[in-house]
Amino acid sequence: MPKYVIEREIPGAGNLSPEELKAISQKSCGVINQMGPQIQWVQSYVTNDKVYCIYNAPNEDMIREHAAQGGFPANSVSKITSIIDPVTAE
Repeated sequence: MPKYVIEREIPGAGNLSPEELKAISQKSCGVINQMGPQIQWVQSYVTNDKVYCIYNAPNEDMIREHAAQGGFPANSVSKITSIIDPVTAE
């Protein structure tokens, strides 16, 4: 299944409390449960003003639909074409 990275511009994201992050996570999981197993949230990285999310989904439209239903921004959605890490250098 294709993998995507989603850039979400959320001013002050790095200052969100654990409770706020939990609520956002619960909302995202609830939408995913309603949409079905073809979309999967892998992980997210929170920075000062953005959240970068990794998702598995059949297409970009499904990623954008998740964002719309959850009320999350999806400022940029990019299909991941390759994954590299230190082992790639060996």
